[in-house]
Amino acid sequence: MTLRVNLRWIRENPARWDADKARIVGEAPMGTFAGDFRHLRDGTVAPGEWWRVEDESGRVVAYGWMDVVWGDAEILLAVDPPARGHGVGTFVLEQLQLEAARRGLHCLCNVVSPDHPRKVEVTRWLELRGYSATADGRLLRTVVRGAAA
Repeated sequence: MTLRVNLRWIRENPARWDADKARIVGEAPMGTFAGDFRHLRDGTVAPGEWWRVEDESGRVVAYGWMDVVWGDAEILLAVDPPARGHGVGTFVLEQLQLEAARRGLHCLCNVVSPDHPRKVEVTRWLELRGYSATADGRLLRTVVRGAAA
C-alpha cells in the first residue's frame, strides 16, 4: 500500500452538493450509505457537516461527513475508487476522530447497512481501526481526547 502524502482536509461551510460529491458519494452503489444523498441537486445545501480531501494535484479524492447529536456523532467517509488502497480512507477517519476530540464528543458511530455491497470488508476495516460492532449493525468508537487518532 502506498500512502498518499500532501492530502488536504478542507471544511465546507456551507457544504453544497456538487459534481465531486455526486461522483464520489452519489455514484456509490445502493446500500453503501445509511442515508441517501441522491435526491440532492447541484448547489443544494448538503445536510450535516462535510469535509473534502484533495490530493497534491487539487483533485477531490474523498469526503468525510459528520452529524452530531447529544455529544455523539455519526460519521460517513467516501473515497473515490481510484484512490482506495492508498491510505486516503484512514486519513479521513483520523481527521474525523480529531474533529470529534476537538469538540469533546464522546463516541463516533458508523452504520454499515445490511445491504452494503462490501459490508464484511468495510466492517473489518473499521474494526482494525478501533471500532466495535454492535448487534444492531452500528460500529462504535470512543473518542480519545488529547491524543492523535
